[in-house]
Amino acid sequence: MSTDLPEMDTVLDTVNRLRAQGFRADVSAADDGQLVCERCGSTFDPATADIEQVHRFEGLSDPADESILYAIRAECGHRGIYTAAYGPDTPSRDVAVMRQLRLRTTQ
Repeated sequence: MSTDLPEMDTVLDTVNRLRAQGFRADVSAADDGQLVCERCGSTFDPATADIEQVHRFEGLSDPADESILYAIRAECGHRGIYTAAYGPDTPSRDVAVMRQLRLRTTQ
């Protein structure tokens, strides 16, 4: 079947590509607005993260099905991937982190 729509990477495709580029740690948001490197357990302020790439994904059938992926270098030196829902249902801990990361990407 042929389609005129361009092929888009999925979140999984992007994660696999980033893993191959050396972003091997998972990074998550803590309840206090900090980021946690799952590889070593260290916590750090999102305002200090080096953001190397940002990828945003939108659901094809549901506009509420959005996510964002940050490829970052943590303070501990690990390169990792932080993903979060993006939209009105985003958990508050992720909202706090993304506010800080957004400031880093616009400077």
